[in-house]
Amino acid sequence: MIFHLVLRILVTTCAVCFLLASACNNQRAQDAATVSLHSGLGGDASGFKRACGPRDFNFPADHGPHPEYRNEWWYITGNVENSSNEKYGFHVTFFRIASTPVTTQKSTSKWSANEFYMGHFAITAANKQKIKYFERFGRAAAGLAGATLPTARKNSFSNRIWLDDWQLELTDTGSNTEIRLTLTEDDTGLDLLLLAQKPKVLQGKNGYSQKSDDPCNASYYYALTRLAVDGNVTFDGETEPVSGSAWLDREWSSSALSDEQVGWDWFALQMDDGRDIMLYQLRNSDGGVDSHSHAVELDVNGGKNIIPLEGWQVETETWWQSNSGARYPVAGRINLSELGETIVYKPLLENQELDLTVRYWEGAIELFSPEGKKLGRGYMELTGY
Repeated sequence: MIFHLVLRILVTTCAVCFLLASACNNQRAQDAATVSLHSGLGGDASGFKRACGPRDFNFPADHGPHPEYRNEWWYITGNVENSSNEKYGFHVTFFRIASTPVTTQKSTSKWSANEFYMGHFAITAANKQKIKYFERFGRAAAGLAGATLPTARKNSFSNRIWLDDWQLELTDTGSNTEIRLTLTEDDTGLDLLLLAQKPKVLQGKNGYSQKSDDPCNASYYYALTRLAVDGNVTFDGETEPVSGSAWLDREWSSSALSDEQVGWDWFALQMDDGRDIMLYQLRNSDGGVDSHSHAVELDVNGGKNIIPLEGWQVETETWWQSNSGARYPVAGRINLSELGETIVYKPLLENQELDLTVRYWEGAIELFSPEGKKLGRGYMELTGY
């Protein structure tokens, strides 16, 4: 699912990054206070298109930007190992956030922009029990940051999303999708090739993912739930070849959560038997789970099975408290009564909190049966804690 980021938060907290051409590229804004991910969600979306119902998806065009909407993201998580079976988790997200509708922009200066990009990049090293994470901002002007529309290359279409030298390049042949990730920060980096093993899945109702009773509190959402990964990870200055599996989520919208919703717990589960399971529970201010929470199972070939709300439940077993004071439910079990199974999840590292402009927990997890048999691996996102 990842963020329903709203411009009102980020323009307020990162104004320096947006107003200056490059002063805040490669670093967190010096005057930006850490804010709640849910704070300010919603707001006035006047002039922007909103996701208010199903639409026809158009590939490869939908891999590229949708400037008529206020925000969108390209979000990748993955689990990889080196030749010694040492485990790494990685997370890369590029966010596009617009300040005003594109129709209201009047300046023709190359420095003028009505949108900016934010990037998050993190690696968890299980053997070192350590996480490193980074954040960048850049205006969508003068080549500092941006996203291109897919363009033809022989028998495929490619597009690029970048923030300075952080880059995601996506190539779609029609029958398959390939992603190249190249990001480096200090002594940490990724140089990975990701190849889709299953077709694209349109999440929610044919790609329309409604998050509250208001039909326009929604996003357009598709995913590639199983990507084979090969390449190199650099951590603490040491580069080594790795392989594993990753997951891509793509969403765009102009609206977010309702006033009653305070956050969410999101899971991307890649099972060793070839299935993938995505679920998120939206949490209400009264402590309950919102009825617009969602779960879906994808079979080995990508066939989709929506799991009704009464057919699953997340049960927390371990809480972890960070130096920020936030307390996160980092381990527990997912009871899938609809499927007749229970999945126990445990983090590679309890401390996978990203203390960035927006603070949240985003981390690699491992999956087991109640008897302790390994079932797979995945990623979990916890917000609003």
